[in-house]
Amino acid sequence: MLKTGTFALMHFTVAFLVVYALTGSFVVGGAVALIEPAINTIAFYFHEKVWQRFENQRKMALY
Repeated sequence: MLKTGTFALMHFTVAFLVVYALTGSFVVGGAVALIEPAINTIAFYFHEKVWQRFENQRKMALY
């Protein structure tokens, strides 16, 4: 879960900076930085869970 949290922090920062650079608006940058990374972070968490299962199944198939 720590990996997911640090990923979220990085993603919020990048999202804000990119949108702010494109729009010049702190409000729009802040809104996008809160909404998009939050949804993406949740998706990333479940992606990791699915990937772990995939790797475990692959390891079992090799034995």
